[in-house]
Amino acid sequence: MSQSQPVKHPLSRRFRGYLPVVVDVETAGFNARTDALLEIAATTLTMDEHGLILPDQSLAFQIEPFVGANLDPKALEFTQINPDCPERRASASKESVALDSLFKMIRKAIKAHDCTRAILVGHNASFDLGFVHAAADRCQIKRNPFHPFSSLDTATLAAMAYGQTVLARACQAAGIAFDNRSAHSASYDTEKTAELFCAIINTWHELGGWALTQKTLPDQA
Repeated sequence: MSQSQPVKHPLSRRFRGYLPVVVDVETAGFNARTDALLEIAATTLTMDEHGLILPDQSLAFQIEPFVGANLDPKALEFTQINPDCPERRASASKESVALDSLFKMIRKAIKAHDCTRAILVGHNASFDLGFVHAAADRCQIKRNPFHPFSSLDTATLAAMAYGQTVLARACQAAGIAFDNRSAHSASYDTEKTAELFCAIINTWHELGGWALTQKTLPDQA
């Protein structure tokens, strides 16, 4: 008698074996190779017995600028982050420490959900993905769990679902509370981006989109 195959976590089938991980970064500029990464937060997602996506585990770090990093005054004014604040400097982590902790959490979640690797979910996701990969390269981290170029962008999804591309306005359209005073914190923006992503994906699921997709689209490499 042949043994039955172990049942995989349903989330493993939802995004072609990718585990969605919501990420937000706060930086001292727009160039991922030269400008400092100042904050990073990540939230893994899971799926309940009804096929709905929801936030799972979260981590957030204030980051010590890497040696030689550029600090654009305009970017710091926008984020209201002062890298020289003594209290912040006392609690900030090095990039390598923060990424090591984040990547360990993500790799465990990948395994727990029977996925193959992580895919970054972000609001204007290419920006966050670029800084994550640049920091991982600087730290010479070889086991980066994120797909090298694919991502899931909530700005695009929100434009489709609600006609909005700004995070605060998209959340408002989705019925998600948003405090503008807390915005531009990696931890807060990750939390709200995760809520927004879940709202859009779950609405699509409840409308029958996910069930129809499973039936009509073959698996592709």
